[in-house]
Amino acid sequence: MSTQNSTLQGLGFAFLGFAVFATHDALIKTLGGTYSVLQIIFFATLFSFVPMAVTILADRTAGNFRPHHPWLVMLRSGLMVTSMSCAFYAFSVLPLAEVYSLLFSFPLIVTVLSIPILGEVVRAQRWAAVGVGLIGVLIVLRPGATEITLGHLAALTAAFCSAFASVLVRKIGNEERSAVLILYPMLLAIAVMSLAQPAVYQPPSLIHLAMMALVGVFSVIAQHLIILAYRAAPAGVVAPSQYSQIIWATIFGAVFFGEKPDKWVAVGAAIIIASGIFVVWRESRADVSTNKPVLRVRSPRVDTGASARPKSNTDQS
Repeated sequence: MSTQNSTLQGLGFAFLGFAVFATHDALIKTLGGTYSVLQIIFFATLFSFVPMAVTILADRTAGNFRPHHPWLVMLRSGLMVTSMSCAFYAFSVLPLAEVYSLLFSFPLIVTVLSIPILGEVVRAQRWAAVGVGLIGVLIVLRPGATEITLGHLAALTAAFCSAFASVLVRKIGNEERSAVLILYPMLLAIAVMSLAQPAVYQPPSLIHLAMMALVGVFSVIAQHLIILAYRAAPAGVVAPSQYSQIIWATIFGAVFFGEKPDKWVAVGAAIIIASGIFVVWRESRADVSTNKPVLRVRSPRVDTGASARPKSNTDQS
C-alpha cells in the first residue's frame, strides 16, 4: 500500500473511531438522566470485559500478570477509573460540546506533566500554546460570569487524570505487558463500582441494559479503530482528528438533547483546539521534542476505560 493510501486509511480509521466515541458519549448522557454514573460504569465495564479478555489472551508476550512497577500500575489504574467516573458524570450533566471543550485541554496537560515525569524539555513556543489553551479554558468556564458547576470541575479532573495516566504509560509502557495495562484498570473499576452498587443500583429496563452494553462495546471498538489509525498513518496526522468529536457533539446535542451551541464555548473550544494542534505540530518536528508525549499517546480517551498501548508498526512520531 502506498504511503498516501496508508495515511488516508489511517485517517479513515481515526475519524470513524472518534465518531464511535461521540456516540458512546451520547449514550452516557442519555443514561445519565436515569442512572448513577457508577452503575453505568459498572455494567459498561462488565460488558467490555469479554472483548478485552480476548485481547489479553491474544497477547503472547512471555511473562505473567505481575507488573514490573506495581505502584505505578496501580496509580495509573486509579487515575483511569477516576477519569472515567468524572468524564461520565460531566457528560451526564453538561452539554456535550462543553464537556469536549474542557476535555480537549488533555494535550496541554500532557505537555506540562511530561516535564517532571519524562524529563521532557518544553521550550517557549509550547509554553505559549499551553498559556493560550488555558485562556481558552477560562473562556469556556467564564468564572464570575457563569456558575462553575461540579460538572465543569469533573470534566477538568477527567482531562487531568487522563493526561497523568497517559504520561505514566509512556514511562512504564515499554516494561509492562499490554495485558497488565489492560487488566488492572478493568479489575479495579469492576471492584470499586461493585462496592457502590448497593447504594446506587436501579433495576434497568432491557433497552437501557442494552445501551449500557453498547457503551462498553463501543469503547472497545473505538479504541481499536484508533490503534489501527496510528499503525497506518503518522501520529502527527492522526492526533488532530480527535477534535472531530466536537462536530458530532454539536450535532448530537442539538438533535437529541435540544442543546443550543453557546458562542463563548465555541470561542473557547476553538482556542483550545488551536493550541492542541500547535502542540502536536511542534512535537512532530525533528529535534523539538525528545519524548513526544502527546504524539505517542495511542488514544487520548483514557476516560473510557482500559486500552492497549501497542507501538505502531512504523512509529513516525
